[in-house]
Amino acid sequence: MQTNLIYKIILPILLIGLAGHAQSADEPPEMTCYEPFSQFEMNQCALKAFELADIELNNEYKKALKAAIEIDGYLSDDLRGAKPALMAAQRAWIKYRDLACTSEGFSYRGGTMEPFLVSACKEDLTRARAERLHHLGE
Repeated sequence: MQTNLIYKIILPILLIGLAGHAQSADEPPEMTCYEPFSQFEMNQCALKAFELADIELNNEYKKALKAAIEIDGYLSDDLRGAKPALMAAQRAWIKYRDLACTSEGFSYRGGTMEPFLVSACKEDLTRARAERLHHLGE
C-alpha cells in the first residue's frame, strides 16, 4: 500500500519539481546592473553602460557635425574646414580612447577584471567627449 502511494502520488510530485528545476537551470539568471552579483555581471554591466554612452556620443557628434556644416556654409572658401576638422578630430579621439583604455586594462591583463576596467574607462571618456561635442553642436 505504501509503495503504491509513493509511486502514484509522491514520485510524480518529485519529478515535476525536478523538471521545473532542470528547466530553470537551462535559462540564464536575470541580471540586474543595480546589484551585479559576479565579476561577469559587472563586466556585462560596464559594457552596457559604455554602449549607452556611445549612443549618446553618436547623437552629439551628428549635432556637432551639422553645426560644423553650418559654420562652413557662412565662411568664405579660404576659411572653410570646420567639418573635415571635426571628422579628423573624432577619428583621432576614437583611436586615443581605445588605446588609452586598453592600456588601463593592462593592470589586470588576462584577468576577469580587465574587461570591466576597459569598458568603464571607455564609458568615462565617451561621456566626457559627448559633453564636449554637445557644446560644439549648440
